[in-house]
Amino acid sequence: QVQLVESGGGLVQAGGSLRLSCAASARTSSIYHMAWFRQAPGKEREFVAAINWSSKSTYYATSVKNRFTISRDNAKDTVYLQMNSLKPEDTAVYYCAVALVAGSYGSWGQGTQVTVSS
Repeated sequence: QVQLVESGGGLVQAGGSLRLSCAASARTSSIYHMAWFRQAPGKEREFVAAINWSSKSTYYATSVKNRFTISRDNAKDTVYLQMNSLKPEDTAVYYCAVALVAGSYGSWGQGTQVTVSS
């Protein structure tokens, strides 16, 4: 089981930026994908972005493409989500997740709140 610790959430005005971090520990050599999901109040959890651990290929939800950037630091076993041009509709709890095999996210972080004020 991979352990995940997120940080970097907070309150920001619309148009501002935040960077989320997710540090992984244990079994990191087995990671296939790391991803960010989010869940807004009263809504289903949704995919935001993912990165392939070995190839660094990235994937984004349409709603965040060209505004958010996912990246990783191998030396620190950490994934980042740089969020620019934030909108009130980006307000949610953001979760980091790990997949050891394609399509199966089995480890999740505790979540970090992002609030964007208008």
